[in-house]
Amino acid sequence: MGCLALNASFEPLTIIPVRRALRLVIDRKAVALEVDENRPFRSESAEFPTPVVIRLVRYVHVPRRLRRQVTNTFLFARDHYSCQYCGRHRRDLGHRESLTRDHIVPLSRGGDNRWTNVVTACSRCNLRKGNRLPAECGLRLLSDPSEPNDVELVWAVRRVTPIQIRYIRLFYGEEVLRLLSH
Repeated sequence: MGCLALNASFEPLTIIPVRRALRLVIDRKAVALEVDENRPFRSESAEFPTPVVIRLVRYVHVPRRLRRQVTNTFLFARDHYSCQYCGRHRRDLGHRESLTRDHIVPLSRGGDNRWTNVVTACSRCNLRKGNRLPAECGLRLLSDPSEPNDVELVWAVRRVTPIQIRYIRLFYGEEVLRLLSH
């Protein structure tokens, strides 16, 4: 389990290793807002509760318009780990099947790696589609691909605890949490 790091403005930044969070608290660069008393860190001379949520003392500027590259990790999270042709979730895939990246318009036919041209596909559907357009092989997309917003990208691939979710909800609102819980 990691620790949710908040900016001084309470904006959720990222999940960091607990040891790093504890170091920031000890160095007075952050304050612990939530701790787990049941899992203390011990040194030779002291005992510290495990930080679950910390807030930085000083505000850290975070550039907003950094465009995220399409990676399979983010792509699969955007598509909720489901094939965008047949709808099967990764937990429903067979022994020799897996999730893959599919280019709606194949690269060899002028397609690119933009968010709007790639979708998650199970290996069976991707093999069936091959080097064709979906309509040419009887496949239909279940949803239109789009570039996810920064919040979706950053948080969709992280595991957060119910306590940490409270702080994400505080800053981003209930609608973002609904998007992330799919």
